[in-house]
Amino acid sequence: MDKSTRTELEAAAFRRLMEHLLEKRPEVQNIDMMNLAGFCRNCLSRWYQEAANDRGIEMDKATAREIVYGMPYEEWRDMHQTPADAEKQAAFTSAFKDNVG
Repeated sequence: MDKSTRTELEAAAFRRLMEHLLEKRPEVQNIDMMNLAGFCRNCLSRWYQEAANDRGIEMDKATAREIVYGMPYEEWRDMHQTPADAEKQAAFTSAFKDNVG
């Protein structure tokens, strides 16, 4: 497979992941994703921002989050996020340390 085709397939898979998380499963909490998988929607937005910045494209955190969430993060959070109990918060602290730093 050539590099261009691989990039196109990777981009299609990313778009499908975003569609799944945002349209089909918005009820899945970021904290649960982080605790189980070691990443969440915020990680995806950070990776997107870092990729843009690595290519000389100026992008801030809010812009990257809006791309990933399809709307301003605060608006998405208010619509879909629920409070996390102490156990989930403790697990998140560990998962964040292990996976984000």
